[in-house]
Amino acid sequence: MRRFTGAMLAVILLLAGCGNDDTDDQKQTDKVTYLTAFGAVGRDAFAWVAQEKGYFRDAGIDVTIQLGAATGENLKVLAAGRAQFANLDLTGTWILAGKGQYRDVRAIAAIHQQTLVSIVSLEGYGVTKPKDLEGKQLGAATGSVNQLLFPAYAKLAGVDPAKVKWVNAPPAQLPALLASNRVNALSTFLIGAKGLSKAAGGKPTVVLPYSQYLPELFGNGIIAPLAITRDQPDLARRFRDAALKGLQYSLEHPEEAAQIMKKAQPAADVAAAVGEITLMAPYVKPSGVIDRDRVAAEIATLEKNALIPPGLTPDSIVDFALAPAS
Repeated sequence: MRRFTGAMLAVILLLAGCGNDDTDDQKQTDKVTYLTAFGAVGRDAFAWVAQEKGYFRDAGIDVTIQLGAATGENLKVLAAGRAQFANLDLTGTWILAGKGQYRDVRAIAAIHQQTLVSIVSLEGYGVTKPKDLEGKQLGAATGSVNQLLFPAYAKLAGVDPAKVKWVNAPPAQLPALLASNRVNALSTFLIGAKGLSKAAGGKPTVVLPYSQYLPELFGNGIIAPLAITRDQPDLARRFRDAALKGLQYSLEHPEEAAQIMKKAQPAADVAAAVGEITLMAPYVKPSGVIDRDRVAAEIATLEKNALIPPGLTPDSIVDFALAPAS
């Protein structure tokens, strides 16, 4: 009887141990929602790569990837608590923060070390230099950084912004707007030029980068609300590292990264995605570094060009305990 009881006790303890392991595994998996910057395009492929390759899973995170709709719209979703992480234009986010909006978010990694915002037109549309924008129609995604930055760009490039008519549209509709000549140019990202050319039947593009006049500005980065960066820093670090691992892989394998995104988002254009990943590579440091001095220099540039009032500080927009250092 003792031998039987001992055996039963061992089985019970073994089953109990297995139960505890399952509980621990459940505790170690955090469910989060992540917003892409701008639909399903090449610059956002790294998130699907991190998911497909198991980088998020290995970090103990179950990630739902949702398609984003530019800076302002994505910030609304973060502020409402419907997402925990997002790929946003850092400059656009900081302009809004400087104006007193969405102050409860922090950058934790940079994707693009320089702004990729540009004017993109097609040959024959009458836009070959910034001054040509006067009297023209300029398309942009609703709530995007492109319009937020345009006053500074226009001032430095010698353009009268009052003579430019904006046409707002959802991100997915912009290529058709340009291809059909319903706008003369788009204020968008230079890495999308190949996709815009394809949408226009292969017509060559004309690209006027904002960085020609505003070289200090950052491009996209990973953003999280204070509820994550302040209260769950370990989760923020795990997500950051997994996402940056996906970014590194995407830069090294652009074709595969585009195919992975296509698998998750069948409407995605593989050729355009490969083009974006390739074109953005020179602007990326896979470490995601955010340099404090550069952030301070960007703030000074935004203030100088009257895009924000004085008062914004690097620590109010970046969590330097989480952002990779140089």
